[in-house]
Amino acid sequence: MLRQLALADMGAAAQVHRISFDQAMPWLAGLHTPDEDRWFYRERVFPTCRVWGCFDGDVLSGIIAFREGWIEQLYVLPPAQGRSAGSELLDVAKGAYHRLELWTFQRNAPARRFYEARGFELVDESDGSRSEEKEPDARYLWERRPLDRRSIVV
Repeated sequence: MLRQLALADMGAAAQVHRISFDQAMPWLAGLHTPDEDRWFYRERVFPTCRVWGCFDGDVLSGIIAFREGWIEQLYVLPPAQGRSAGSELLDVAKGAYHRLELWTFQRNAPARRFYEARGFELVDESDGSRSEEKEPDARYLWERRPLDRRSIVV
């Protein structure tokens, strides 16, 4: 089940972020404390983004935070990965905007494959010097393609 999250879901969203982040990028594990993660979601993510969650029963298993033109966060708990939660969350953002960009780490090969398989194209790479993690980044772009009217059968 998908639904838009409220500030009351902030702690669960921060926890999904931390567990997923640490699993995907163990070389950066422990970068922030749980209190710092909750502060980040309360003060930075929820005020500026639309935040949606994917639930497995009553358990929040994935989150996406997006705003016009950007996906800021997309995390799915490891046991829920490969079961369409990430794709469904991404589809919420794709349905809201015709153009989306995002950054992911160059070393996060599973994330890069995920985005590329869903129509995102690599448009830039950085050395990571401008990011908190100092980890080289990859910027991706997705744009909704206009319907090719020649292919529509009436």
